[in-house]
Amino acid sequence: MGVDPTRPLVLVDVDEVLGLFMRGFGRFLEGRGLEFRVDRFALFQNIYRPGEDQHLAVEEGKAHFDDFFRLGCGDMEPAPGGAQALRTLSRRANVVILTNAPGAGRLARARWLGRHGLDYPLVLNSGPKGPIAAGLVAQVGGPAAFVDDLISNLDSVAERAPAVNRFQMVADPRLQPLAPAAPDRHRRIDDWDELREAIETAVLR
Repeated sequence: MGVDPTRPLVLVDVDEVLGLFMRGFGRFLEGRGLEFRVDRFALFQNIYRPGEDQHLAVEEGKAHFDDFFRLGCGDMEPAPGGAQALRTLSRRANVVILTNAPGAGRLARARWLGRHGLDYPLVLNSGPKGPIAAGLVAQVGGPAAFVDDLISNLDSVAERAPAVNRFQMVADPRLQPLAPAAPDRHRRIDDWDELREAIETAVLR
């Protein structure tokens, strides 16, 4: 992957960290006559048919999710400040994008990253991120940081690679008050300028 073993490693998620996924997915659903209501920190349970108070069946929601990655994930706004922050960090650290996404969406995701100045090594994962993060961290001798919006992924990395500095980031202001946090286990920073400074302090000292 071109990771320099002499430099620190920064592992970064995409959806709701580098990209405003919920906004893009919401527009995609609107084009299909559906509504995406941001009333909880959830995905499939926020998809509704207009006028209904019961969310779409989860299996139907998953089908739209897979279609979005194949057909619509290029229509996603970048999180403010993310590209600039990684550009600065990449001068002294390895930056690797570690994202959970359907395999069919790899090319669209890579194109989106390149179009927004985020053309770093891309690892597509499925399920908990701890095992693959631990494998990547083992390739470098220095400190590492991991950034994700989901507590489950942060906990997974804490279990499999406890020495990694973990940061929770939720980019969409609509989701920030809804997102669960675990400040006793993972530092929460929702602003990329502040987060970049914290990562620099943690791994580039």
